[in-house]
Amino acid sequence: MTKLLGAILAGGQARRFGSDKAQALFEGARLIDRVAAALAAQCEAVIVCGREEPGFACLPDWPEPGLGPLGGLAAALRHAGEQGFTYVLSAGVDAPDLPHDLAALLAGEGAAIVESQPVVGLWPANTAPVLADFIAGGRRSLYRFADHIGARRIDLAHPLMNVNRPEDLPPA
Repeated sequence: MTKLLGAILAGGQARRFGSDKAQALFEGARLIDRVAAALAAQCEAVIVCGREEPGFACLPDWPEPGLGPLGGLAAALRHAGEQGFTYVLSAGVDAPDLPHDLAALLAGEGAAIVESQPVVGLWPANTAPVLADFIAGGRRSLYRFADHIGARRIDLAHPLMNVNRPEDLPPA
């Protein structure tokens, strides 16, 4: 049986956004809350990686901060393996319009990423040691890691929002 852990990769600096992107509002809700709701609709548990966020179970990036999304993904995969989850469904706070059937859209053999946003992906928990070795080798690219493990690249019928600047959010 598949047991999914939802992981919000939220350790970024949000330099282009100019403020804490996770707290920005879209359709009356914080970006982080919208992503959490979408993940919770399809996962047994949801964690936030790379930051402390009140009201959420949180993990620091692993093996250290400053590794970009790979540090958050490594923490999530490691935690998933330790807690008996079979897959991690990951997303950043910058995709507040995640479909509530994302796991089904990405399901298949092995890992899968959304072509336009590789932070959004479905990752087998047993890839944790492979990612640890990848990071230890000095590599930092999420796309390269996805290619390294043969992740399928999925084009969604409706492209996801990618909120990098305040103007990426539609006016309220």
